Amino acid sequence: MIRVAHRCPCGDPDVVVTSPRLSDGSPFPTLYYLTCPRAASAIGGLEGTGVMREMEARLDKDPQLRAAYAAAHEHYLTARAALADVPEIDGVSAGGMPDRVKCLHVLLAHALAAGPGVNPLGDETLDLVGEWWTTTTCCATSEEST
Repeated sequence: MIRVAHRCPCGDPDVVVTSPRLSDGSPFPTLYYLTCPRAASAIGGLEGTGVMREMEARLDKDPQLRAAYAAAHEHYLTARAALADVPEIDGVSAGGMPDRVKCLHVLLAHALAAGPGVNPLGDETLDLVGEWWTTTTCCATSEEST
């Protein structure tokens, strides 16, 4: 982990920036990593509904969405390149970008870290997941375990 990229409304980290290389030198393409178990669980349920197939089908049909998703891919690559040069994964971002939708966890992490308007399918995922922290807050869970 390099730093916290986003915090849940309760204040706990929910996205971290990870090093583009692991300690053994292996490339690690997932720059933005979703750490909140509640968000990850909510997305797991969402992935089971077929939403990724629907999003991917829209990429094929909607040139504006395709262009915005390609720009999100470039944003991801630029952010990673600012941390390290990793030629082994040159041009590879995460979540299926720029042509596919393969992991909503990564797309949500990117959207939260980069802010609204950078990753259109990440923003959409955030809208679909909703306020994952409100049922039982993350802070309440942390306090209960102490």
